[in-house]
Amino acid sequence: MSRSLKKGPYIDQKLLEKIAKLKSGSKEIIKTWARRSIICPEMIGFTFGVHNGKEFIAVYVAEEMVGHRLGEFSPGTRFSRHGGKIQRELEAKAIKTEAAKIQAVKETEGKPEAKPAVKANK
Repeated sequence: MSRSLKKGPYIDQKLLEKIAKLKSGSKEIIKTWARRSIICPEMIGFTFGVHNGKEFIAVYVAEEMVGHRLGEFSPGTRFSRHGGKIQRELEAKAIKTEAAKIQAVKETEGKPEAKPAVKANK
């Protein structure tokens, strides 16, 4: 659910104060825990260290990011994969077929190519 239009976008005040102290394009990373803050045009050109629950992920704010939240660019969970035994078997099969393709390419590179016969028309 989005925020009410009469309230306007939520931007953490402490974050705005930190931005005001620095000039745009500086190399300094602004650390923040305010993942819910919406990216505003004043934030363009800054690098934020957005906390994901364990560490700070560096996020460089570009023009296309305006209107999104800081937390969208710092994932909190790591995707491992779906499936169990069957998925592992499929992945192993895919690795074997890929290795066979690579081996076939290497074998063809090592053999000298046959020169085509040229007929002389007289």
